[in-house]
Amino acid sequence: MKARSRWVLVAAGLVAALGLTACSSDTSGTPAAPATGAHSPTAQAAPKPSAAVAYTPTAGATDVNPVAPVSVKVTDGTIQSLTLTNPAGEKVIGKLSADHTTWNVGEPLGFGKTYTWSGTALGADGATKPIAGEFTTVTPNGTIGTRINTGDGKTYGVAMPIAVTFDAPVDDKAAAERAMTVRTSVPVEGSWAWLDDTRAHWRPKTYWPAGTEVHVNLKLYGVHYGDGIYGADDMTADFSIGRKQVVKANTQTHRLKVYRDGKLTADFPASFGMESDPGRVTNSGTHVVMSMHESYSMTNPQYDYYDVVVPWAVRISNNGEFVHGYAPSVWAQGSQNVSHGCVNLSPADAKKYFDSALVGDPVEITGSDKQLDAADGDYYDWTVPWDEWKSMSALAQ
Repeated sequence: MKARSRWVLVAAGLVAALGLTACSSDTSGTPAAPATGAHSPTAQAAPKPSAAVAYTPTAGATDVNPVAPVSVKVTDGTIQSLTLTNPAGEKVIGKLSADHTTWNVGEPLGFGKTYTWSGTALGADGATKPIAGEFTTVTPNGTIGTRINTGDGKTYGVAMPIAVTFDAPVDDKAAAERAMTVRTSVPVEGSWAWLDDTRAHWRPKTYWPAGTEVHVNLKLYGVHYGDGIYGADDMTADFSIGRKQVVKANTQTHRLKVYRDGKLTADFPASFGMESDPGRVTNSGTHVVMSMHESYSMTNPQYDYYDVVVPWAVRISNNGEFVHGYAPSVWAQGSQNVSHGCVNLSPADAKKYFDSALVGDPVEITGSDKQLDAADGDYYDWTVPWDEWKSMSALAQ
């Protein structure tokens, strides 16, 4: 009985409480108090922000690379006016973004110069803020210039290497190589290789495809080569690869054959370097046509001849090897090797070959016991096996 009584009392108390809750809002007659917060008559609108200006590089920066990114960015506002001037007061070329919030420099800067910002930014609050400050570019310990062997608008043979020569030794070859690119109109596998501290060559794995268009871009200005030495200039070259012509010459058969697009177009009797004298042997290996001369004066004090003028001379190495006309050796051409290392043809045959040739054509010589190599200077590129050539890239280290 006691347990039941306690339950009844608890239940009754719950009902009473529920009853009070249900009736309180309907019977009080007192209006509800107004809510406070965002819709309160006393709330204020948030103030609009003023413009914030960020500089790259930071104001007052020194030793800035002249090709590093340079910009001004405004948040919570826009750029009203902006100029960047050099020490002579000349404006630096730049570009303003379409939304007028960012300005980027549009040209390389100079070494060892102080550049000054001036202008204004308009904030969302309607207030203007000055754009001002300066930075200074690095003063190098020295600069290194470059040269390239290919010319704009020129057409070369299928063995033509791209040769970049630096005016002084380059310590950080990887930095230089990353800044040198080669683009082609058709896929071509190729690689840079460093022949020494001042020479980098690019060549394909195999001969260039005929008709290839090539663009070389050397973005070397401002590249740090180490020890405070920087690249002095940028350079580009746009050239074409012509028809495929390959010369195959054999010192034992005494013939020089010309193949155009795989077809034999000429077969000339020739005389090569005399094998009995090591100093006169014509090197075996893939040579490259380097230059062409309607006449050329030959001098070799070691063999006591001076200013011997020969016609239709096509240089194929830096060691004095040419394909050229030479009437005094016509009697030996096709049967004996009597030259001092050059490939002798009759003047008439030399003219025919000369008229068919391009700088960059391969001249493949076989038959002698002496091989073309690095001692013979540019261009011995094709005598280096492909895997070895790739290993000579600074980026392969």
